[in-house]
Amino acid sequence: MVSWKDIYLVLEATVPLYVAMILAYLSIKWWKLFTPEQCSGINKFVAKFSIPLLSFQVISTTDPYDMNIKLIYSDILQKSLALLGFAAISKACCAEKFDWLITGFSLSTLPNTLIVGIPLLKGMYESGTRGPTQQRYGDVQAKGVSARCSCAFRFLLVVGKKLVMNPNMYACLIGLIWALVGFRWHIRLPLIVSNSIRILSDGGLGMAMFSLGLFTALQTKIIACGAKRMLLALAIRFFLGPALMGMSSYAIGMRGVLLKIAIVQAALPQGIVPFVFAKEYNVQADILSTAIIVGMMVAVPVALAYYFAMIIPAIK
Repeated sequence: MVSWKDIYLVLEATVPLYVAMILAYLSIKWWKLFTPEQCSGINKFVAKFSIPLLSFQVISTTDPYDMNIKLIYSDILQKSLALLGFAAISKACCAEKFDWLITGFSLSTLPNTLIVGIPLLKGMYESGTRGPTQQRYGDVQAKGVSARCSCAFRFLLVVGKKLVMNPNMYACLIGLIWALVGFRWHIRLPLIVSNSIRILSDGGLGMAMFSLGLFTALQTKIIACGAKRMLLALAIRFFLGPALMGMSSYAIGMRGVLLKIAIVQAALPQGIVPFVFAKEYNVQADILSTAIIVGMMVAVPVALAYYFAMIIPAIK
């Protein structure tokens, strides 16, 4: 059973994040401390400095040799299934009015794909119009295979450019390399280096929530993307995501408690970091902001429901 102490520990971890968001919201709505340009600058600082350093710190201090290989394969397969679904929706719903559905689907099911996921979406929006439009799709069809190949090449070129310009990509790769070397030969970063990284990375999550609060305050309403899109984003996050993880894990060969833990883990709320990059790249930040604000509120009862339905019976 879940004790009151367990519930308090959850609140202890989540309430400070909401405090940072509420303070940011009040700093715009009540105190008028920041202009929209300054808010963009704060988000850029978080995207370019705090989050990359936080990514490096987390990855470099995680032992890659102590990870569950099946769980990693399951996660990769889940992301692949999500991308296939994203591609299918893109092809079927190529009209501009379905862009929010396509982007919401991908952002809600690819929360950890920080290196490729959001730069990939940015490449789709690079021309200044919104997810491929119906007119562009028709033009490509008319020009034949060679034109489609040329369009795909330009698309990959844009994505590659965004990846090269994304500091988080380098932070993740360098962190992984250092983790492989450090845990293999039991080497630690010099204290002067680790402290230099920690002084900026420790505020990463808090600054990300602060940026979320600023963004929310600048919108006309708290549920920035609307009730319909909010409900769809939550359904994708808490039901489609776990379903894809369940199928992926079962296909990989995971069974028993580990399979159910993977499903429960997939039902955890949307992370704050994807919002920072969505805001930085101007890719449907309203959907992510709503998914995070509301998702964190409903995550506890949803996670408990999954826990009591799956984990408790498996343990017994």
